Amino acid sequence: MAELDYLFSPENLDIDLELSSAKFNPKLTISEPGEGLKVRPLAKQDYEKGFLQLLKELTSVGNISYDAWEARFDEMKQCKDTYFVVVIEDISLNKIIGASTLVVEKKFIHECGKVGRVEDVVVSNEYRGRQLGKLAVGIMQPLAKKLGCYKVTLNCTDDMIKYYSGLGYKMEDSNANFMCLRL
Repeated sequence: MAELDYLFSPENLDIDLELSSAKFNPKLTISEPGEGLKVRPLAKQDYEKGFLQLLKELTSVGNISYDAWEARFDEMKQCKDTYFVVVIEDISLNKIIGASTLVVEKKFIHECGKVGRVEDVVVSNEYRGRQLGKLAVGIMQPLAKKLGCYKVTLNCTDDMIKYYSGLGYKMEDSNANFMCLRL
């Protein structure tokens, strides 16, 4: 079996999930996410393991050729310390069944601090109810802390506010609202 070409070093996932606001019952860890499952960085080989099909359960993906996939993967990998796509693989099926992304933004504010933004959280419908969404999001907090972020943000629909609140996220007490201009 060929060695996987990871988007980022797996050593970055050597984090303590106990530092996350997400609590698991029964207990899950990064090294033990459930029987037959593995948590790891996105790999170039995940094109063949259904990563894009999984994203289609979340949003529009489009038709992405392997060449386009490879070019984007390589481009993201070159932006060291910026893109951290974490996947959950069903190793018995060689299939990606969950994912979340942490994008690290470098700032001038907060003494040239960094903000982590959680994006693209998805778990395959077939695997729901096993705390895997909570795991995918829960990994992001200690990962962001390890990477030197002073906060982690995410955007969600109104119907997901209660879910993310249960994982420790709070609505900011500010006059700012998340707004979007689609291009």
